[in-house]
Amino acid sequence: MSRSGPGPAVVLVEPQLAENIGMVARAMLNCGLADLRLVRPRQRWPHPRAAATASGADTVLDGARVFYSTEAAIADLGRVYAATVRERDLALPVVTPRHAAAEMRARAGATRAGVLFGPESKGLANDDVALADAVLTVPVNPSFGSLNLAHAVFAVAYEWFVAASGAPPARLRFNARTRLATKEELVGLFEHLERELDACGFLRLRHKRPIMVRNLRALLQRAALSEQEVRTLRGVIAGLVQGKPARAGSKAKRKASP
Repeated sequence: MSRSGPGPAVVLVEPQLAENIGMVARAMLNCGLADLRLVRPRQRWPHPRAAATASGADTVLDGARVFYSTEAAIADLGRVYAATVRERDLALPVVTPRHAAAEMRARAGATRAGVLFGPESKGLANDDVALADAVLTVPVNPSFGSLNLAHAVFAVAYEWFVAASGAPPARLRFNARTRLATKEELVGLFEHLERELDACGFLRLRHKRPIMVRNLRALLQRAALSEQEVRTLRGVIAGLVQGKPARAGSKAKRKASP
């Protein structure tokens, strides 16, 4: 399911509630992960309440494996991260999920990685943390660092996914009936608007006209108009011109005419 090689294993050590395991499975599948490992779950496994909260992530639950020790759960892994926010008296590097994701991506072809998560009430024991190559800490509000199990897993899984998702940081979405306007269509809009602004006298100051035209064009360019929006704006301009009442000066001139 991963976009570049197998994703990291998610190892839940002594998870307390089946519902939380289901929510972890949902978070994993959101981010393309499927290798779920359970170490001594408190409730019997499989458990129907896990399926209820997994919201369709059954493929992750069906493939979940149960182990009787953390050592057995990570035996085939080459690099392991221990997810914890608590300070430990262990000489281990401390990394963020983003840094860990980059490391795991870089080593994906050479070795499998995994992330340990502890019980909901107390987190990982020091003996479990000592099995890891690095401590993984999610940077959150320092005065309130409490994350539930699924949130913590999602924070790590999301960074893994976006590290190679190819998703642009920002994009415009158009419906199926339109598209981004071409430059030809935009120039047509510019020229239409400028003709009418010339006609009404808005661009009457010849020395300022080039600057005003450039500013108007830049403003419209920034709007990233769709083809439908260009047609709408041209219709607005035409409607304003056609429905424009005669100016007071023009009426006075007509009354004065013989």
